[in-house]
Amino acid sequence: MNVEQFSVADQTVVITGSSQGIGEATARRFAEDGANVVVSSRDQEKVDAVADAINEDDPEGRAIAVACDVRERDAVEALVEATVEEFGGLDTMVNNAGASFMTGFDDISENGWKTIVDINLHGTYHCCQVAGQQMQEQDDGGSIVNFASVAGLEGSPYMSHYGSAKAAVVNLTKTLAFEYADHDIRVNCVAPGFVATPGVESQMGVSAENVERDTVKRRMGLSEEISDIVQFLATPASSYIVGETIRAAGVPDIMESPEV
Repeated sequence: MNVEQFSVADQTVVITGSSQGIGEATARRFAEDGANVVVSSRDQEKVDAVADAINEDDPEGRAIAVACDVRERDAVEALVEATVEEFGGLDTMVNNAGASFMTGFDDISENGWKTIVDINLHGTYHCCQVAGQQMQEQDDGGSIVNFASVAGLEGSPYMSHYGSAKAAVVNLTKTLAFEYADHDIRVNCVAPGFVATPGVESQMGVSAENVERDTVKRRMGLSEEISDIVQFLATPASSYIVGETIRAAGVPDIMESPEV
């Protein structure tokens, strides 16, 4: 069976917010399958540790660590410049960096609202634009994978700031996919539901060790399951998927037939 269309070998991939959770799992997956990976978050020490751990496993690809606050344009430009300097180009940009906190709408301060929108939406804008410009200069296209959330597709009680920002990311993805199509740059989005990340574990007490990947009937996923989707969107196997948001949230909620 020919599986070459699913390969990321020799790609160069930047993954923001990859010091833990989904971002870290995605970095590991790409490197294991032959891609050169740039691990990035605001904390240099944390991304150094992730990159070192990846390289110690002697993967097919190689990892480097570059600290970046996606809210700062200069930092994003420096991230892409470091990537190109190290690996010669940029094939896939994964905009995973994000943040949130839970509180009622009336209790969200203006600063709290702006902070969450700045990280989740403004940061995605910076990364899409800088990566897109680099990919256009290379003249050989590329792939941008944004991260939204089920909170951005549905109502999100106690997370209105986060849900609003992620809904905007979904819209940006579709619009940018249209604008970038002439440059052979595909833009898509992943919208996870509950995933057993360190952040979710601290808030909900559910560890990845308690989640069985082979069990279909569940509402909690694993970081590795989301990284599978991201990798697919970076390969030629997804060449006809453009401007889409892939929802990954396990068994759907449905309205059961009432008893009569």
